[in-house]
Amino acid sequence: MSEEAALKEIFNAERFRHVAKETKAVYPEFDSKRFLAATLPGLDELGIMQRMRRMAEGLHATLPGDFRKAVGILRLLAPRINRGFVTLVLSDYVGLYGQKHFAFSLDALKFFTPFGSSEFAIREYLRLDLARTLAVMEKWSLDQDEHVRRLASEGCRPRLPWSFRLDDLVLDPSPTAKILDNLRADPSLYVRKSVANHLNDITKDHPTWVLDRIESWDLTNPQTAWIAKHALRTLIKKGDRRALAVIGAGEKPRVKVHDLAISPRHVVLGESITLSFRLESLAAREQRLVVDYAIHYVKKSGATSAKVFKLKELTLPARGSASISRRQSIRDFTTREHHPGLHQIDILINGELCGTDSFDLARPH
Repeated sequence: MSEEAALKEIFNAERFRHVAKETKAVYPEFDSKRFLAATLPGLDELGIMQRMRRMAEGLHATLPGDFRKAVGILRLLAPRINRGFVTLVLSDYVGLYGQKHFAFSLDALKFFTPFGSSEFAIREYLRLDLARTLAVMEKWSLDQDEHVRRLASEGCRPRLPWSFRLDDLVLDPSPTAKILDNLRADPSLYVRKSVANHLNDITKDHPTWVLDRIESWDLTNPQTAWIAKHALRTLIKKGDRRALAVIGAGEKPRVKVHDLAISPRHVVLGESITLSFRLESLAAREQRLVVDYAIHYVKKSGATSAKVFKLKELTLPARGSASISRRQSIRDFTTREHHPGLHQIDILINGELCGTDSFDLARPH
């Protein structure tokens, strides 16, 4: 079963029947047959988010027409649903049908988010009234519940995967600054990952804004330093000097690469290669080094496109050396299809090109 097919099974027919059963348990007047008749036909042809939307629409068709009463039933249903991701349907319901009940609906999203994140649904309210919604989310960023604090960051990410872009925040991220500042040293890794991803989103449009903000933070705090490092990962891969300096690797490396080798040099799709080399310091003092490698993938047209991979971060002693190796599978993914030809690999150290080799890729016969 493919990854996509496995995800779709989160909302399979059995799950719809389970939700119908549990809804009837908390609301005996619920018409399970009507709900299933409205939701199961054609389910196989739908993707995971379409299936979630189908479930929300089915609940809307069978729950009371009074929105507040319907949400009351969904609050009772929330702890009875047997898988976390499925509970996103509850916040999706609020996102779809609660926009005329602003304060009530945002309170409902706060309630539902510990069961299954309300990160998608809150975006409907950000699109409806950005300033008013962000004012509430700023308060959420100070909440005692880590799920609510994470929602404050994740929900207003400019480029949240599986959701629409928040174009106003893509153009100007500053309205989220107070939320990010409030969470810059959050004790929860769950929250810190969201803050880092949020900032990484912004680096794609406003790298200077992110660097200015991070450089103003207390980076001696380990939680803040963790966020900074992961927030700047895209800029670090690009060799951005300011981003590298934040993690202590901003200086031009004084090193030499020895014995760079790729094995095997001829590989068939589905096999693996091993990249190895020895790094020698030419400096009289220790150096903080970020070592990456870029594979120049051959495209269908014959042109190439480079993708940078993290390899190692280390402190290399004065005149010291280190041996580095990495094994990588060369196989197709849903996000990348390989094409035959010569693939160049670059060794990048603190953003500087320090060595190059290549391997030849063939497709299986």
